[in-house]
Amino acid sequence: IAMAAPLGVTEPYSCGLGGGGFLVYHQTRTGRTWTINGRETAPASFTDTSLTDGAGTALPFDATVSSGLSVGVPGTPLTWEVAARQFGRRSLRQLLRPAEELARRGFVVDAYYRSHTESNEERFRRFPETARVYLPGGRVPDVGDTMRNPDLADTYALIRRHGVGELYRGRVARAIVDEVRNPTTAPGVDVYRGQLTMRDLERYRAPVQAPTRVRYRDHDVRGMDVPSSGGIAVGQILLLMRAYEERTGRRVRDLPEADYYHWFSEASATAFADRNRYVGDVPGVPVDELLSASYARERALLFDPQRAMARPVPFGSPDGDYEDAPGGGGRQGQPTQGQSTTHLNVVDRWGDVVSYTLTIEQTGGSGITVPGYGYLLNNELTDFDFVPLTPGVPDPNLPGPGKRPRSSMSPTVVLRDGRPEVTAGTPGGATIITSVAQILLGYLDRDLDLVDAIAAPRLSSRNAAEGADLGLATSPVGVELTARGHRLSPQRWIGNASGVAVEGRSLVAAAETVRGDGGAARVVRGRRGRGRR
Repeated sequence: IAMAAPLGVTEPYSCGLGGGGFLVYHQTRTGRTWTINGRETAPASFTDTSLTDGAGTALPFDATVSSGLSVGVPGTPLTWEVAARQFGRRSLRQLLRPAEELARRGFVVDAYYRSHTESNEERFRRFPETARVYLPGGRVPDVGDTMRNPDLADTYALIRRHGVGELYRGRVARAIVDEVRNPTTAPGVDVYRGQLTMRDLERYRAPVQAPTRVRYRDHDVRGMDVPSSGGIAVGQILLLMRAYEERTGRRVRDLPEADYYHWFSEASATAFADRNRYVGDVPGVPVDELLSASYARERALLFDPQRAMARPVPFGSPDGDYEDAPGGGGRQGQPTQGQSTTHLNVVDRWGDVVSYTLTIEQTGGSGITVPGYGYLLNNELTDFDFVPLTPGVPDPNLPGPGKRPRSSMSPTVVLRDGRPEVTAGTPGGATIITSVAQILLGYLDRDLDLVDAIAAPRLSSRNAAEGADLGLATSPVGVELTARGHRLSPQRWIGNASGVAVEGRSLVAAAETVRGDGGAARVVRGRRGRGRR
């Protein structure tokens, strides 16, 4: 919390009080892992046609993003309160003080912050309050300027005095509802109105849930359950890689690069086929079956070691009967999802671990700032499928009353012999799943140091065209993948990951070396050598 709250000041276009997220907490003393579901919720008035024109046609995505209609009930404030109350050693009042001071004192604008402001300038000018807060003096701040946000500082001070209830039942809640239902826009700008009510905010909860669990060799991989698809899809990718080993008699650790990326691409596409068909905030998601080794073996029967499967890969049947040929369901289209998120990893000197991904969805969220309170609101409701992906096939991610949109956020903690081994995560929308899975495979299977597992070129196969970054698409490995039938789409960067490894009595903190212009990670020693944090 003490890390996340200042990022609401310095990375306000990716996270903050107006968004939500998922927190995984592992307590080493008890061996237990809990998760907090801080995903945003839709208004009670939402239906499966709320993001259509009423005649079955999806509303324009870009127009919906920058509007009140995209805003869900924020989950981040209550996530912090639940985490501090149930698991923390300090009060929320203490934890938010540095963020309040930072917002009031200001920070020095760097190129990263300026570029994100500049790319959102036109959109921010549609909303006068957003322009006032984030375009001070009517312009994009220059590198080296000091950026202050006194309104946000006052909001943090308000929470410290009175608790997060002010954001769900008090005057801040009323300001959120008024602005979402009737957005204040520049002259000549008209946007969709939202449907949030005070009742929607008052009824919001951030439940504590059990994690997903997958056994991968001698590693215990724990992640986020529904409404995230992260723990399920990451786990399924790992299980499929093991199933491919059984089919071929080869080991992931021994594969040449082209074979490794081929295997990973096929496993990822298969996992996404099942994710899009079965995972959402609905009853009866077959989590146990999707994360069973038997189901992975059935799905692995589609795998060809030499040739890419035709995309989209059909979804499977996680029905508990895995004695027959795999068959296949329909081939579905792909949903749309934003890319802007923030991820934190923390391991303390007691060995407790937090893996926390938080977001406001698009870079800049909805573009709407809560008047007088200094923070942007999310556009998370655009994570719903506006219309069914495939006519006639049930879609678990359609909007609905009080429903939480499916997410790809994948905060992950890996244990070995009951002790924390590594934690990792990243922003990146749906590419989060493939990035986290690839980092884990690199570190656990391919003998890469954690920083090298994070730095390795990434392939993100989400059952359509396959993104490939850092020159992978045009490299000799990329040429060989193309010859096998893969359709690689060159990208500059995929994700912006970080992680912490526990190696004996040492902690290894790692971040990107290139992506995002390079990251930063460190191990901090307590005073007088009292231990690691």
